[in-house]
Amino acid sequence: MTATFDHAEERGRPGACPACNVAPAAEHLADLPEDATLMLSLPGIHCAGCISGVEKALRATPGVKDARVNLTLRRAAVEAEAGVTADDLTQVLEAAGYEAHELDPGVLATTAADRAGRDLLMRLAVAFFAMMNVMLLSVAVWAGAEGVTRDMMHWISAGIAIPAVIFSGRPFYVSAWSALRGGRLNMDVPITLAILLAVGTSLYETTQSGEHAYFDAAIALCTFLLAGRYLDHRTRASARSAAQELAALEVPRALRVLADGSEETVAASDLAVGDIVRVKPGGRIPVDGIVTEGQSELDRSLMTGESLPVYAGPGCEVSAGEVNLTGPLMVEVRAAGRDTSLHRIADLVAVAESGRSNYNSLADQAAKLYAPGVHILSAVAAVGWFIGTQDLRVSLNIAAAVLIITCPCALGLAVPAVTTAASGRLFRKGLLIKNGTALERLAEADTVVFDKTGTLTTGAPEPVGLDDLREADLRVALGLAEASSHPLAEALSTALRQRGLRPANLTDVTEKPGYGVEAIWKGQTVRLGRAAWLGAEAPDVTATFLKIGDDAPVTLPFTDTLREGAEETVAALKAGGKRVILISGDTRGAVERFAQRIGIDEVIAEALPEEKAAMVADLAADGAKVLMVGDGLNDTAALAAAHVSISPASALDAARTASDMVLMGRSLAPIGDAVTTSVSAAKRIRENFTIATVYNVLAVPLAVAGLATPLIAALAMSSSSITVSLNALRLR
Repeated sequence: MTATFDHAEERGRPGACPACNVAPAAEHLADLPEDATLMLSLPGIHCAGCISGVEKALRATPGVKDARVNLTLRRAAVEAEAGVTADDLTQVLEAAGYEAHELDPGVLATTAADRAGRDLLMRLAVAFFAMMNVMLLSVAVWAGAEGVTRDMMHWISAGIAIPAVIFSGRPFYVSAWSALRGGRLNMDVPITLAILLAVGTSLYETTQSGEHAYFDAAIALCTFLLAGRYLDHRTRASARSAAQELAALEVPRALRVLADGSEETVAASDLAVGDIVRVKPGGRIPVDGIVTEGQSELDRSLMTGESLPVYAGPGCEVSAGEVNLTGPLMVEVRAAGRDTSLHRIADLVAVAESGRSNYNSLADQAAKLYAPGVHILSAVAAVGWFIGTQDLRVSLNIAAAVLIITCPCALGLAVPAVTTAASGRLFRKGLLIKNGTALERLAEADTVVFDKTGTLTTGAPEPVGLDDLREADLRVALGLAEASSHPLAEALSTALRQRGLRPANLTDVTEKPGYGVEAIWKGQTVRLGRAAWLGAEAPDVTATFLKIGDDAPVTLPFTDTLREGAEETVAALKAGGKRVILISGDTRGAVERFAQRIGIDEVIAEALPEEKAAMVADLAADGAKVLMVGDGLNDTAALAAAHVSISPASALDAARTASDMVLMGRSLAPIGDAVTTSVSAAKRIRENFTIATVYNVLAVPLAVAGLATPLIAALAMSSSSITVSLNALRLR
């Protein structure tokens, strides 16, 4: 028993399966790029400047053809000539100031990522605790404490702040030192200088019984910047490679049939074209090939996204990763190992992920110009004041004030603060944001591409038209359906049981793999299954057929239940001016009828995985910013290639990990709210950058003119950070 999918556009295609008219994806993926030769882990990168710096250093290395950095995964894929080793590349990067290690692709980096997050959180907690204590001591100084009392407060503050600053600020110091060692600047260099100047100036003032000490400024600076760094880390930590999820589905070993009929277990990568492999029921197919013996049904949802099994018999093409459901198959190998369709889809996903990592947020772009400007301005102020006053203490105080007041704390929080506020709001609505730049990209989206089965629908077939059948026929159908585990049979059995029906008394019940179920009822043969098996003409709908004795076969059509909020979401997106497209691996007639039902005008049917990804790429080439919404492994490449992507929580792991956002509930309604929120978030981000810019335009001249002490500079800097955070919280 099977759905009567009839891929009309596939008829006559060379190599297409004569029974199911579906050609696997391998023949369409021949031109996909090969894997990178070397993979490097880059645990210390955290901005767009790091991306360009690493790629520039690698591409300048003799023998390196190309290098691409994935910021989310903190790794680089390097194409290099033979003879270039990972050690050579790590030495090049270390000379440029970047920590690098050869990556073991078989080990996921989630443990290291969790360790880094815990480390940041621990340092943030220490800094916050120290800041609150130093602030309490500073109140006494601000209230007018003098002489010995003031000195005592300063020394106690030093005893708390200096160890806390040394411990908590380590991520900034390490990053700054690596940058300087490589002959470059990053945002952590002015941060480190500001902290060191604030602590050094404060310690000098304390030893000289000076009036002002700025330990509170130094530890407050550490605290706010660690908060921003931790927020940024959390937006990245949940992202894992969808390519790894795909690779995990590859079958490592296969049963090769020898000339004498015996079998041996070999690595799938050792198989050659022309070999024969045996695939047991319940096993994954390890290669792309052609069935030579046996009949069965395949779970091809990996390639088409449709949950209903399809028939497989002699002459049918099969793809790696598909699941053999009912009967043993002999398959002649056409492609194995790296050449299979599954492996090439993983390649496509990896390429799309690497391309996405070059997306530069507004903060990263601003940081490229910010770091050198801060140093130049501070140095000019220090030199100018020393020439004018001949007082080293005054010039150092002003230099520290300039570094502190221009510290990129507000700039660093501008994006994470908004992202966190928006993420919290959408999480309460049922949408989890995994990528820190997803909201910015979602705000830019003007075209929405929906997968059908499992995305706009629940993926559960539901029989229709049962009222037109006689009760006796329905009881026979129930008896036959309960003898099969086929999804259509299970759906039919559930629906008939809900009607209170009892199965007919059948004998000699037999399931024919790839065809359906047969039995004897009142002396006549009854069957439930494929149209061709029952002598019926297959309609252009999902259906099974019932035949009782010599009577004409009866069609039992099925429909798929709409996911909650699907129609409202489509209507809201269209009302908001978005172009909405439906793409599916189902037959054209079924897809067009569904599109009319839900209100979508543009339809693409019978689409294979690489065709979905190619369509997204074509839309992007035409200038569209595509939001892809899908759930299947066949949608994974398109999800990764889209400008921004969403998948339901019910989606396969690879689809969820390739997506920027995940729907936690069953309803699609949060998608509309996410689009609205993303527009508001983009507006808040622009407002935050405006706040940071105006703050610097007003505050920097005061610091350069000597009108702001380091303490006042720290308060001003903290005020700008708090303002940015409060503005972000408006999204809640």
